[in-house]
Amino acid sequence: MRTVPSRSRRFRFIAAVLLLLLGAAILLSLSLGTLAISPGELLRTILGEGSRQQRLVLLTIRLPRILIGLLVGGALSVSGVILQSVTRNDLAEPGIIGISSGAALFVVVYIYLTNGNNYYVLPAFTLFTMPLVALTGGLVGAGLIYALAWRRGMKPRRLLLMGIAVNAGFHALIIMLQIGFDNRDFNRVLSWTSGSIWGVSWSYVIAVSPPLVALSLAAWYQSRYLDVFTLGDEIACGLGVNTEGRRRFLMAIAAALAAVATSVAGSIAFVGLLAPHIAGKLTGPQRCYCIPTAILIGMLLVTGSDMIARNLFSPLELHIGIVVSLLGAPYFIYLMVRQ
Repeated sequence: MRTVPSRSRRFRFIAAVLLLLLGAAILLSLSLGTLAISPGELLRTILGEGSRQQRLVLLTIRLPRILIGLLVGGALSVSGVILQSVTRNDLAEPGIIGISSGAALFVVVYIYLTNGNNYYVLPAFTLFTMPLVALTGGLVGAGLIYALAWRRGMKPRRLLLMGIAVNAGFHALIIMLQIGFDNRDFNRVLSWTSGSIWGVSWSYVIAVSPPLVALSLAAWYQSRYLDVFTLGDEIACGLGVNTEGRRRFLMAIAAALAAVATSVAGSIAFVGLLAPHIAGKLTGPQRCYCIPTAILIGMLLVTGSDMIARNLFSPLELHIGIVVSLLGAPYFIYLMVRQ
């Protein structure tokens, strides 16, 4: 059995490697695109010496998009760690069990009611209240799934199946609502619900970074309870943990993280599935190490997928959710077969 110091050294080494990979991905993402920017030009632009076009592309378009990708990837990863821990189900993930689609449904309804059918340009008030609306939708979705899955206790398999059913229902309602949008906004909403961070700005970064950072820190602080839940409810009760109360609280944090991320990036599935599993294999089951490792992996996954989505068929752009799904769907099938 590894000692605590050896686990700590392993974690620091893995975190350092992931940070280097993430830094390289960020630099590549800043450089590549329809307008290519060399490393030297990138440095000069950051120092304020680049051309006006380079400053516009780098500081107004690419940099806020990368920051949103980092925030969303980290939030979805932490949400996945929580859900897999409290349900003891390796397949639990916010994009699969309906939490993200519940948030997306509430946001689409909110935009339609407050902004008519003009989703393409959002006023500042709508933009800064979207995370609150998404939070409400995510909590409603999580509460509905929890209530439907409850039957003299909460069984992990029942939770997963109910989540998949609720997810399908929410997606159907979103499609019905899209009929009320004009052609341009229909395509925009379709792109967003498929997972997209196209068109984000610094306003989006300002709106979502405080709640996502705060919720991620709260989840990391609760990591000792996540470790107890992985041992089973009987052991958790024996250690004096109020299992149902603590489970509901942790699921609320997971739902809030996924919902706020969805409000700016749409429904991106499989990030909360892949990142926790990879982190667990790298650092072991302890959540105090698994959570920060999963955050870095999720950031790397979303940033890398966004870079591929922007450049693979440039100037055409894929949905980031499609790229992530191409990576996550085979792994999901593997987990299903293994179980």
